[in-house]
Amino acid sequence: MSAEPPVPEETAPVEEQPPVEERPPFGTPGPPLNRRNPFLLGFLFGLGLILAYTLFLGVRNAASILVLIFIALFLAIGLNPAVTRLRGWGLPRGAAVAVVALSVVLLLVGGLVALIPPLVTQTTELINNAPEVVESLRRSRTVNDLVQRYDIATKVQGAVNAGTIGNALGGVVGGARLLFGTIFNILTVLVLTIYFMAAFDRIKATGYRLVPASRRERVALLTDEILSKVGAYMVGALAIAVLAGVCSFGLALALGLAYPFALAVVVAICDLIPQIGATIGAVVVSLVGFAESVTAGIVCIVFFIVYQQMENYLIYPRVMRRSVRVSDVAALVAALVGVGLFGVIGALVAIPMVAAIQLIMREVAIPSLEDR
Repeated sequence: MSAEPPVPEETAPVEEQPPVEERPPFGTPGPPLNRRNPFLLGFLFGLGLILAYTLFLGVRNAASILVLIFIALFLAIGLNPAVTRLRGWGLPRGAAVAVVALSVVLLLVGGLVALIPPLVTQTTELINNAPEVVESLRRSRTVNDLVQRYDIATKVQGAVNAGTIGNALGGVVGGARLLFGTIFNILTVLVLTIYFMAAFDRIKATGYRLVPASRRERVALLTDEILSKVGAYMVGALAIAVLAGVCSFGLALALGLAYPFALAVVVAICDLIPQIGATIGAVVVSLVGFAESVTAGIVCIVFFIVYQQMENYLIYPRVMRRSVRVSDVAALVAALVGVGLFGVIGALVAIPMVAAIQLIMREVAIPSLEDR
């Protein structure tokens, strides 16, 4: 008999076991903290106060450096149109930045070359003529009578003591420190300006990425227009400074003053400083005029009084209206308010700030109000 093949036994289906939940390696997180807990609110409030005060201390301690960075960034924005123009002529950005930076350095060196020789010559003449001046004073009967009447020799001898000499040396050290500090600040601003100009496109692109994509294009267009206003303001300020230098050069030639080109450079450079710069240049030229003659000094004072009134109320507003497209009244009021609030820095950014506010009001605020 043949063996029948074994019938396979039916196996019961294996039930799938539910997966075992994996336990987090550091335990199960607990419930979230109650945001209304008084302890948590007080802690967060105190932490916020500490952070705010720390930020305030940091800004206050770094105020001088932040001002230098702000000035460098403002100059980079103002010089960027020149870089853009050179790039339009086919130069790469690095070469365009190098050309603009070299031009600025050459202008500074040219101004120093125009100023240093007259200063050295006048100082040398003063030192060489000092013995003759002293001898002439000693021979003067009027001077001798004044010395004896007011006992000037005894007072001078009493004033020249160790304390006076120490104070004088301290003043010399302070003056040297101020000089080197000014040179360091100028070099810092120059280097930062070059770096900002070289990375200007990257800085703008990074700033635009922080804006939501739905509004990025409009914000970019408005920001580019505001930056162009700053560049136009720089061009207008340079034009006003050059005009002041040319007028001063003509005055110095007409009066026969020494070193007319150097005086024109002084007036042009000082005129770039808002509000007080023109006055400083006028004082320098007037002192040189009085050294020439009393009549020349008086003529210089009258000329600069008239010219500054014309510049402040006629030339400056008209140039800014054409370059930055700001009204005469707005330009004048902005400059005065900027000086009153933030000094020289406020006067420097007042006109571009007004132009930016006008653009935002016209393109953003007013249309938003009309749609409501």
